[in-house]
Amino acid sequence: MANTNDFWDALTDLAKEKNISMDVLIETIENSLLIACKNNYGKGKDPNGKGKEVNASVEIDRNSGEYHVYLIKTVVDEVQDSVEEISLTDAHNIDGKLQVGDVVKIEVKSKEFGRIAATAAKNTITQKIREEERNVLYKEYYELQHKVVTGVVTRFSGNNIHVNLGKLEGFLSESEQVKGEFYKIQDRIKVYIVEVKMSSKGPRIVVSRTHPELVKKLFEEEVSEVRDGIVEIKSISREAGSRTKIAVWSNDEDVDPVGACVGQNGARVNAIVNELRGEKIDIVEWDENPAYLIENALSPAKVVAVVADADEKSARVVVPDYQLSLAIGKEGQNARLAARLTGFKIDIKSETQAREAGDFLDYEEDYDDDEYYDEDEYYDEDGEYDEAEADSEESSEEE
Repeated sequence: MANTNDFWDALTDLAKEKNISMDVLIETIENSLLIACKNNYGKGKDPNGKGKEVNASVEIDRNSGEYHVYLIKTVVDEVQDSVEEISLTDAHNIDGKLQVGDVVKIEVKSKEFGRIAATAAKNTITQKIREEERNVLYKEYYELQHKVVTGVVTRFSGNNIHVNLGKLEGFLSESEQVKGEFYKIQDRIKVYIVEVKMSSKGPRIVVSRTHPELVKKLFEEEVSEVRDGIVEIKSISREAGSRTKIAVWSNDEDVDPVGACVGQNGARVNAIVNELRGEKIDIVEWDENPAYLIENALSPAKVVAVVADADEKSARVVVPDYQLSLAIGKEGQNARLAARLTGFKIDIKSETQAREAGDFLDYEEDYDDDEYYDEDEYYDEDGEYDEAEADSEESSEEE
């Protein structure tokens, strides 16, 4: 028997430091002692001449840390297999009451193990501790999968970026980076954890700055109504670094979903825009009616009429002539994002185009020019309000 108070204290500290279960460490030590014992006492041969390992056991007291290592042998009159058998004479030296056929446990001391056996035991313990460290870290970061975390840029490998997430690094590949965003060592950035998987070298964490869920999680952080589930983000479409559209819905009739996300004087949405380094964000209200949803999704453009086919997932839209470029957007971005947001293929025509094509002949009865041609609303093809043009038009009218 060996009294191992110091060793036990050190083992307890190790378990706390590495966040590893004591049961796992104890089981690892038991296995390593078995390996050391078997390596030290070698192998015997069965009647067929084949090798077999020594029969041994290890017992560790979970409270005191005292441990015992035993060779297990059967008492016989004449020993033919020294690995599994002990003579009656030798057995009586251990316990005079033992008889032929009894099984005896012969205690051995770990100090009797050879240098090679002890080294093998040490290596086994070290390897197991490393494996458990990796498993603990994997479980810890797996719980953060599909969440947003703040990291620090630590190094570059080609066009890829390594981000320190605390105990592990996240891998931000070139494909998950926003074009036009540039980083320096020690820059703090928020990233979306796409995947946490175990590899031969330990946990591998893939992070993203382009994923649409990054925007959703940022709204959850910034907008309490979204975080509490009062306001839901029903759909997101994003072209990272340029523009994002989100459709929101309120579960409380007293809460304006768009207003809650925008915040007073735009404070909430601006905080997210700043985090996304200037990416524009359009917030529209969700509607179960596809026609209304499509109309909202094409904001800031005004819509005259929408005919949506829910089965075909397609829609035809008419907009005022002067709003056509705004509805389509620069290089088709506004229409493209609206289509992704709603899940509908959207065909946009101006009033003139619709009349020439013979489409929507019945919409004109319900259409009031004054309702759609608002003299105070002027937007450029990027959807930005052009105050100078509005002022110019107002001055012309006054003259």
